[in-house]
Parts: sequence; C-alpha cells; structure tokens
Amino acid sequence: MELSSEELSAKQNAQIAYVLMLLGVFTGILWFIGAIWAMLKIGDARGTRFEDHYSNIIRVFIIGLVLSVVGGILTIILIGWPILLAVFIWSVFKIVKGLVRLSDNQPYRAVVL
Repeated sequence: MELSSEELSAKQNAQIAYVLMLLGVFTGILWFIGAIWAMLKIGDARGTRFEDHYSNIIRVFIIGLVLSVVGGILTIILIGWPILLAVFIWSVFKIVKGLVRLSDNQPYRAVVL
C-alpha cells in the first residue's frame, strides 16, 4: 500500500519520536526531546492512520514521567524501585509495540469491527 506524502511525513516524524523516546529510556534527556517532537508534530499527522501513534507517545511520556517521579520519591522506603522497574518495562513495551505497528504502516490501536 502506497503512502501519501502527508502519511509518509507523519510516519517519519513518529519514527523519530519513538527512537528518541527509546533512547531516552536510557539517557533521560532524549525522552523529553522525543515527547516534545511528538507534541509539535501531532498537528501534521491529523487525519492520517498514524495520528494515534503521537497520542501514544505523549501518553507514555506523561504517565511515565508521573510514575517515575512517584517511584523516585518512594525509593526512600524501597517501594519505589519496583515502581521504577515497572515504568521502565511498560515504557519500553509501549514504544517497541508502536515502532512495530508503525513499520507495518498500521495505526497504534487496531480497529476492531
């Protein structure tokens, strides 16, 4: 299936955001850059099959950030370490799943009929 130029651009920008987010899981700063990239480019993806990838990236960022802050604070009483590990695993899963769906030219969420 051939992608229009608008869809191709939306796909490429989502790939950039996903890769930055994936690298950001390990480096920190790229996590923010990937999320900001997605926030800036979501308007360009409106109406394409890749639009929900941007929503996924932003959602993973916000939830991951909030839970990481909570987990970081709770490391004082040791419960924070399992929270941080769970956030790490969940984030990597969501990002890799998004990259796989994106490489197949599919929306993040499958349409159920």
